[in-house]
Amino acid sequence: MATQPPPSISPRQMTLLRIVLVLAWADGNLATEEADVMLTNFSQVFAATPKDQEALKQELQGYLVQNLPLEELVPRLTTQAEKEFVLRLGYEVISASARTPDEDLINQDEQAAYQTLVSLLDLPAQTVQRIEQTAQTAMGQSQGGNNVVDLLTYQLREHLKA
Repeated sequence: MATQPPPSISPRQMTLLRIVLVLAWADGNLATEEADVMLTNFSQVFAATPKDQEALKQELQGYLVQNLPLEELVPRLTTQAEKEFVLRLGYEVISASARTPDEDLINQDEQAAYQTLVSLLDLPAQTVQRIEQTAQTAMGQSQGGNNVVDLLTYQLREHLKA
């Protein structure tokens, strides 16, 4: 089996993407459509031109199937801002994954993965609560036509500018 070359995005960007992917995969399902939307949006954040975006989208495709443990990824976060940002992204990803009206908004597998993330990030309880409330407010405001991947893309773009 051939080894995949390193991605053309920074290790910091790759870590953020991988943590979000771990939570997206927590329920064992990442639909082709979801993956395509994620890759399209993330490539728009990480690459400037349409040509570069398409190349990056193809390049990152192989990383969607890699499910690295959070225990390996979280220690790569170096700042408080990154930890808070990834917690918010993670919360939004698991909160947006209900596929049917009868399905719980956050299922058991997603909740377990999220709690693992919370534990590994070792943030104060009040910080976790503040981030979750902020995420809930943002998701409530995005129900008017934007999907969660668009919201995550915007937030990722803003975070990476900082």
